[in-house]
Amino acid sequence: MRNPKWHRDEIILALDLYFDSNRGTIEARNPNIIRLSEILNQLPIFSNKPDRERFRNPNGVGLKLSNFLAIDPSYQGKGMNAYSKLDKEVFDEFFNDRQKLINIASEIKNIIKDDNLRQSLYKIEDDENTETDEVKEGQVLYKLHKHRERNKQIVVSKKKSVWNATGKLACEVCGFDFYQTYGDLGWDFIECHHKKPLSEYQAGDKTKIEDLAVVCANCHRMLHRKIGVLTVEQLKKKIKIYQSPHSGGKL
Repeated sequence: MRNPKWHRDEIILALDLYFDSNRGTIEARNPNIIRLSEILNQLPIFSNKPDRERFRNPNGVGLKLSNFLAIDPSYQGKGMNAYSKLDKEVFDEFFNDRQKLINIASEIKNIIKDDNLRQSLYKIEDDENTETDEVKEGQVLYKLHKHRERNKQIVVSKKKSVWNATGKLACEVCGFDFYQTYGDLGWDFIECHHKKPLSEYQAGDKTKIEDLAVVCANCHRMLHRKIGVLTVEQLKKKIKIYQSPHSGGKL
């Protein structure tokens, strides 16, 4: 069986090396390419690798970097023309934003240095964002986001803080209150959304109460659909627009 297609995270890491002034030659013997191959094999993304011996091996990494040559407008040669739609999409996104590329790639590498964290991220279930590569910053940082949202200690502290301040646990976006609607069944029930943009994540950061927002399941799902783009405040405004009699029913 063939190994899975490259994910956005992997392409980001490959592109980061491609633009590195100390990259060296694009060949399988290059120590930088060998090291990238090792990093790709440690990412908490693929639990199923049908052909483990060849999964993201140095030859495959070299071919991926050669694909960028065919996309790069500053390269005078041909490169490998077998690049994917996602290769070009990621290349175009970061071609004029190298610093953001460096930051995201660095944090992905920092995450896999922590073996306990890496194993925890493996356990985070996939959803539509991970399966379709919708998150611009990649699956690893998105999984870290979900991991932080599920930190029981900080979630309990956040809910207690909101309760003490407002006397209820209502969604910060739409105002839905589970206890008010479901009675005892909904007591103390609310989800937490991590507000910090994924591009600003750092593996060693500790989640603070002010980093979280209490939200209902529906609003939380909507925030994740446009994670990194849509904030709690922006979604709240969209709801108000939708409820307006002049909105035409469009968000």
